[in-house]
Amino acid sequence: MFEDVTQQTIDLLNRMPANGALSKTTISQSLAANGLNAFDLRGPAVSLYPVLTPLRNTLPREISQQGDTATRWKAIVGVNTANNPILTAGVQEGRRGGEIAVTEQDFIATYAGLGLEASINWEAVWSGGKVFDNKATLTKALLNSVMIAEEAVLLAGNASLVLGPLSAPVIGTAVANGNLTVQTANLVFCVALTLEGLRLATGNINGQGLQPVVSTTTIKSTVSRTNIDGSSTVFNGGASQVSPASNAVDTTAGFRTLPVTIPAVRGAVAYAWFIGLAIGTAKLAAITTTNSVVLNTDPISTQVASVFSPQDFSTNATEFDGFLTLAAKTSSGAYFKSLDGAFLTSDGANGIVEIDAALQSFWDNARLSPNEIWIHSQEARNINKKIINAGTSSLVRFTTQQANEPFIMGGTSVAKYWNKFTAQWIDLNIHPAMPAGMMLFKTNEIPYPMAEVGAVNLVRCRRDYYQIEWPFVSRQYVYGVYTDEVLVCRAPLGLGVIANIANG
Repeated sequence: MFEDVTQQTIDLLNRMPANGALSKTTISQSLAANGLNAFDLRGPAVSLYPVLTPLRNTLPREISQQGDTATRWKAIVGVNTANNPILTAGVQEGRRGGEIAVTEQDFIATYAGLGLEASINWEAVWSGGKVFDNKATLTKALLNSVMIAEEAVLLAGNASLVLGPLSAPVIGTAVANGNLTVQTANLVFCVALTLEGLRLATGNINGQGLQPVVSTTTIKSTVSRTNIDGSSTVFNGGASQVSPASNAVDTTAGFRTLPVTIPAVRGAVAYAWFIGLAIGTAKLAAITTTNSVVLNTDPISTQVASVFSPQDFSTNATEFDGFLTLAAKTSSGAYFKSLDGAFLTSDGANGIVEIDAALQSFWDNARLSPNEIWIHSQEARNINKKIINAGTSSLVRFTTQQANEPFIMGGTSVAKYWNKFTAQWIDLNIHPAMPAGMMLFKTNEIPYPMAEVGAVNLVRCRRDYYQIEWPFVSRQYVYGVYTDEVLVCRAPLGLGVIANIANG
């Protein structure tokens, strides 16, 4: 009987419509219903931003016990510098030898404070619960931000090298095609930029220029930063004094493109180009990472060249000099070469002509070899292409699986460069903040006996990283992370720069 009833009940249930009362669910997983679902959220928060600080990570850090506003050292930079051929070492019987000349140089590196701040209110702390330690997340992000900013200063901070005055640009013969306005006596003005100036103008971190610029692009003369305590700090925007006017060149129908060059500026990583009929009306048209440009479009930016006359805005007194700046100083003895918009060239024997010229100069003039070459991703690609295209079979490596399945693995990478003059490998590294068109040679070891150098490059600190939790003035936690330091390069003759390298 009960089996019959059960079967009848099942049959009735099977015949009920799908949208009947029993098809409804009191509690579903839809958030629109009752929202009683668990929330599967991983904690803590994932940090999806790059913290690439290779120079900071490898430089020794040293705490100064001396105080002072700067660290100083003296160096003997030459012995028998007169190099007089009559000063031979041979002596006659009973006579004395000739007197040598010694060249000494004083070096100074001024300390600078670096730091940033951040805040979090009490409710944000409570809302994180035990899964999200929002205070820890905030301070971690703050420390990472300071390190990222510090890395850019270590590479290219500029506290003392004034880029100007610049020479006048030179406009070549107008080229066919292009869209410049047809007019007589076009003039071009140029402003040289530091790395900070380039990044302030382009608003990106890829180290490349803008050609042509967009309507909102401007070169910064000064920057006023509002600090967390309500005060403000004004610093220069990394732009030089504007150049004199170029020669005047007409644009005519069918010839509305102008090639322009300017003599290389040591310490500059980019150049801003203005075109018009006078300094007060010449507008920003392009930003390049070489000292040449091809102008073929009327500028759409409203910024005019006269903003940068007559003051220079290239130095930033709140920073210290980085490697690129130290290498650009003529007093440093560092190697400097501008390619003036030319390409790197293969030597046909697995080398790069311009790199080999630099390495030969290091050996011929200082008897040393750099240990590292730092480059932009653009140069990494071009160096790899030119070396591999040399076609030497010794560069080819075949990789197969154990089962010998037929397949090919594509792609190559030049990670080290062979110094033909000292017979040693040099690391070839991409730097995340290196501007395109530039290459930095860095020496970490001085091979001279009794050199008394120790670490060639280091960060010397009056106070290394420290964190401040400020007193409460409202219902929020306020943190600051700071360091007080300077980059010390005891042998700047071991630095070198190749600048204004074209992409190709």
